[in-house]
Amino acid sequence: MQSKALTPEEYLGSLPEDRKKAISELRKVLKKNLPKGFKEVMGYGMLGYVVPHSKYPDGYHCNPELPLPFINLASQKNFIALYHMGIYSDPKLLNWFTKEYPKHSKSKLDMGKSCIRFKKPEDIPYKLIGELASKLTPDEWIKMYEKILNRKK
Repeated sequence: MQSKALTPEEYLGSLPEDRKKAISELRKVLKKNLPKGFKEVMGYGMLGYVVPHSKYPDGYHCNPELPLPFINLASQKNFIALYHMGIYSDPKLLNWFTKEYPKHSKSKLDMGKSCIRFKKPEDIPYKLIGELASKLTPDEWIKMYEKILNRKK
């Protein structure tokens, strides 16, 4: 479900009340815990946290006009989704997260490659998401991203 909202505030305002509360709290946690240098944007119809062109002029390899994505947050049809590119790219970070998750949530971890799905807002482990968000600086993410990109060439 891609939103046509142009700002984070417009996006939040378009959500149903239960989703608005949970996504607002996740947004607050991300903004508090993300290392300095990431920027909040609207991208792909959802909230995004990116490395801006001012820090990484090359942008995203799929479309260099876009900044380098790191985390996205969205209200999908049947769940709230948190997309974390670091988990997708770093097996050690993924391993840490999957081991920590059961300590913070009574729900079973529902995850794709970079997508963590929360079917019930009350099961979102906000503290753990904050810790996850703090694990990579923009410089560390750029280095990891470029290493993966160079392997594919």
